[in-house]
Amino acid sequence: MTITTTAAVVEEAGAPFVLQDVELDEPRPDEVLVRMVATGLCHTDLSAQAGTLPFPLPGVLGHEGAGIVEKTGADVRAVAPGDHVLLSFSSCGDCPQCGAGRPAYCSSFHALNLFGGARRDGSPTMFRDGEPVHGHFFGQSSLARHALVDERSLVRVPEGAPLGTLAPLGCGIQTGAGAVLNALRPGAGAKLAVFGTGAVGCAAIMAAALSGSSRIVAVDLVPARLELARELGATDAVDAGAGDVVAALRDLCGGLDYIVEATGSTTALSQAILSLAPRGTCAILSTYPHGATIPLDVNFMIDGRRVVGVSEGESDPRRFVPALAALYEQGRLPIDRLIRHYPFEKIEQAAADAHAGVTIKPVLTFD
Repeated sequence: MTITTTAAVVEEAGAPFVLQDVELDEPRPDEVLVRMVATGLCHTDLSAQAGTLPFPLPGVLGHEGAGIVEKTGADVRAVAPGDHVLLSFSSCGDCPQCGAGRPAYCSSFHALNLFGGARRDGSPTMFRDGEPVHGHFFGQSSLARHALVDERSLVRVPEGAPLGTLAPLGCGIQTGAGAVLNALRPGAGAKLAVFGTGAVGCAAIMAAALSGSSRIVAVDLVPARLELARELGATDAVDAGAGDVVAALRDLCGGLDYIVEATGSTTALSQAILSLAPRGTCAILSTYPHGATIPLDVNFMIDGRRVVGVSEGESDPRRFVPALAALYEQGRLPIDRLIRHYPFEKIEQAAADAHAGVTIKPVLTFD
């Protein structure tokens, strides 16, 4: 038995989101049918739409979902019908990284979340006129009124939780905040910079403000975003278009202990690395075009400098996402400052506004 719903289908690389009826497969024992209330629109979705991420098309994207459980598979124990849930990435649960509580580094992460377009065994979750459509994006494909979700992608939240605000916790917010709180862990007095003040970068700034860091420097090309970053906890701001970024950072801090690179620009990444103090660490959060490289004098790294890649904030969503939700409820993580809501039918406008930088974090809402 299948369930008919409406999804935003991308036909081919560069094509628009088009609302169409699709059929979802019946939940398997480890799957859950969720009626969507809201879903964030992330640059990862837009990259897959554009074809710069190799997700197979035609397909349905979306990986920051929030909704209400309608039906569960026979083996599901984490949630029950009627539960309110946030959706995050999927993981296998069996590999050494999952066993160690690090599902963001699951050995099957890319196959389960980004590139497969189907279940782990290759079977489709979604059909259109009887023919398979690629789905299972991050174990959910939440740009639809209903999503068939892996149990391991689900995080239960209290019934009164504001799903339309908390939806981005599943990816963008946990990526930025987790890079600081889980991966870098700056101590009191640390000097930290964030390159890129989109949703991920702003989340990193908010987390740094909770960490005791004494200097938090926002780096961006857009003055309005730099002003918002100051309001969210940045102590200083550097306009990346106004001159030598590395020199400006050295004048401010004399070398940085920690840097979060959240622009996806190889130029910015090079600048970030060159701004590190001895034993400083740069965390790479962005995706780059396949094969992207940067020139680097390796002798600069010998003074203990480190460059690390951080996936999904190095988090276990079932533990970290509720902690972030609690920080929001306490007024300590004001993610609502980043969000603009759009009806699902306005998804193309939301995408355009995200591309233009008009909106930091679009969140689509469903009737």
